[in-house]
Amino acid sequence: MAELNKYSKQITQDGSQPAAQAMLHALGLSDEDLNKPLVGIASTGYEGNPCNMHLNDLAVHVKRGVNAADQTGLIFNTIGISDGISMGTPGMRYSLPSRDIIADSMESVVEGMSYDAMVAIVGCDKNMPGALMAMLRVNRPAILVYGGTIAPGYHNGEKLDVVSAFEAWGQKVSGSINDQEFKDIVMNACPGPGACGGMYTANTMASAIEAMGMTLPYNASNPANASEKVIECEAVGAHMLTLLEKDLKPKDILTKKSLENAFRLITVLGGSTNAVLHLLAIAKTAGIEFTLKDFQKISDETPFLGDLKPSGRYVMEDLHKVGGIPAVMKFMLDNDMLHGDCMSVTGMAIAENLENVDALQVGQDVIRPTENPIKENGHIQILYGNLASEGAVAKITGKEGVRFSGPARVFNSEEEANEGIQNGKVRKGEVIIIRYVGPKGGPGMPEMLKPTSAIMGAGLGKEVALITDGRFSGGSHGFVVGHVTPEAQVGGNIALVQDGDPIRIDAESNEIEIEISETELAKRKANWTAPPLKAKSGTLYKYAKTVSSASEGCVTDEF
Repeated sequence: MAELNKYSKQITQDGSQPAAQAMLHALGLSDEDLNKPLVGIASTGYEGNPCNMHLNDLAVHVKRGVNAADQTGLIFNTIGISDGISMGTPGMRYSLPSRDIIADSMESVVEGMSYDAMVAIVGCDKNMPGALMAMLRVNRPAILVYGGTIAPGYHNGEKLDVVSAFEAWGQKVSGSINDQEFKDIVMNACPGPGACGGMYTANTMASAIEAMGMTLPYNASNPANASEKVIECEAVGAHMLTLLEKDLKPKDILTKKSLENAFRLITVLGGSTNAVLHLLAIAKTAGIEFTLKDFQKISDETPFLGDLKPSGRYVMEDLHKVGGIPAVMKFMLDNDMLHGDCMSVTGMAIAENLENVDALQVGQDVIRPTENPIKENGHIQILYGNLASEGAVAKITGKEGVRFSGPARVFNSEEEANEGIQNGKVRKGEVIIIRYVGPKGGPGMPEMLKPTSAIMGAGLGKEVALITDGRFSGGSHGFVVGHVTPEAQVGGNIALVQDGDPIRIDAESNEIEIEISETELAKRKANWTAPPLKAKSGTLYKYAKTVSSASEGCVTDEF
């Protein structure tokens, strides 16, 4: 059996470290406690966001389970940024950078405090990849716990979620609802704790990480306010003891095949394009070769089956009721869509975890059968062309078609675009370009949920396309293409587009083109100069100076 306290013993058992031991005793720890492995329990809990408001309470349950399993749990906290609250404001520029701050801070505490293992309790979506990146960096036994999905809200008998509130703004602007109905939707959209309810980025990443084997089964689909979530938290300790005894670490669990499992599940469910960014970063941290070509290959081979919001009817709570993520994974395993031999934090292979899982409930229609897919291949498509020579990520459900051509309507910021949509400047048939919002240009690559929601609310979802070097919320839908690389700030061709230029997007041939001559492009390129960075100091300045391209996952630890 492995030595369980091989890191903490340097401070708890070494007689030349009396100050460390004195400080640990000040916490109320006994000599017996110091002989046990120290488990750092990282909570991203804070009061400012429903996704995270309950996580500190869950951390207490995790600690109780850890201590009951003959380990010593020590809770610490790190930051979070609410995408839903910051969306459409300058604060949204801090969302993606927070992923790397979370990873840096968790790594710092676990390494700096000599913890033998770590648990991370996470909510809003950047928490999850940030925590997993930290786990891979320290590579000590680790388990991720997702705080769970929010319950749906209701208005006039219709289910609501946070995107309903965004789209209500578009409906109000277009005159299809009045001020009172707008207010009623906003008041009722989010009824309590938990992350955004559809297959948006939080639920997408929770599902992906469960498929990777880095969470306990049902972690992604157990709702935030359900007793199952508390039971799951208390069970973490026993599983952590197994990991410590086997010395089973994140890099033993996370392999290329487990990343394939993750993205295949995301494809089946219709998950967020943000998963591409995060899986690229996770793969990079793990030292695994996983590129945009791998995403496209999986998308080509995998049907889109989940009738889940934002483009579908159901929310994560509905999926939980018909069997949850394990039932979907069992369905995938039975249909040769999952590598069952991948290891997991239970100490068993994925296929072993699924042996006693009930199949998807008979008669359910949240997940379609393979012979009746929503789309025969994946909704996430990787596009290339003179507008994105290093790749772009499209979210094409098929409901808005697979091809779009039209004249460009160019905006140099999200604020300009929102104003243009509100004032009727955007017309049917146009391709909206929002640029200088990439990882360097934003800086921070903000999400474009406000403009996509306004487009849908204004009834233009099938009438316009949107292209950006920024990214989209998992709640975005419509004919949208993001992550355009190279981005405008570094001189990508998206910086050269002018109003009226013909744009062609083809999600079958996977092309994205500005249809003007190479001579004209070269002329514009010669006359282009990079605008100054928007941030002059602080976190965003450091991010803009160090962040890699979106096609490489926007990592900040490669200089």
